Amino acid sequence: MEDSGPDRRGSVFAGLVGASQVLGLVSVVITGVWMGHYRGGFAWDGSAREFNLHPLCMVLGLVLLHGDAILVYRVFSNEAKKKVKLLHGTIHLLALITSIVGVVAVFDFHSASLIPHLYSLHSWGGLTTLILFSLQWVMGLLFFLFPGASSWLRATYLPIHVFCGLTLLVMAIGTSLLGITEKLLFSIESSYPQFTSEGVLANILGVLLVLFGVLLCYLVTREEYRRPPNPEEEALSVHFKTLTEGGAPATP
Repeated sequence: MEDSGPDRRGSVFAGLVGASQVLGLVSVVITGVWMGHYRGGFAWDGSAREFNLHPLCMVLGLVLLHGDAILVYRVFSNEAKKKVKLLHGTIHLLALITSIVGVVAVFDFHSASLIPHLYSLHSWGGLTTLILFSLQWVMGLLFFLFPGASSWLRATYLPIHVFCGLTLLVMAIGTSLLGITEKLLFSIESSYPQFTSEGVLANILGVLLVLFGVLLCYLVTREEYRRPPNPEEEALSVHFKTLTEGGAPATP
């Protein structure tokens, strides 16, 4: 009976992580179906089919991959922290590259179609999110993967890094919702109020993105799902506390 608590917690955690992956992957698939089936498919020729790469890349990069990069510290809690850091940074890099492709696609489409750039709230929010996401990745690389930063700097910046990661996920999802509505109004404004299949599919996509974000935030902020410190990390923590609060480390 005493062991049922941890086992049950582990089962709940695994179920929630699995649900988050289903939500994220289904969101990407629905985006692909929307752009592929209803909007004519994909190309890199300056046409509307090139624009279709934009929502697919942004949902894949700034939402799914970004969320998964955040989750790795919870999922691989018993792995060596250095390996998890590398995985975290690599997935974020893939998210950044994918998102840049999506932004280039929409700029190229606007230029070819003589559409003004950056006039909508969606474009302002999206570009701001991508710029901050890029800065977040560079700062994480400098503070946590390169050996130059001191323990004091890493410990000071870590809460900021975690907060910014979740904030950027919320910003990415919020901007995606703006983009979904904008695209529907541009494409099917007259038939949208009639519950057309394209409009319903896009609305479902928005709901799934919100659920994905809520579930990610829940998993990351729950104390019982945090990565337990290993003996080496605990020793570093004690050493850092000694340096900042004064005194000498206790000897065994």
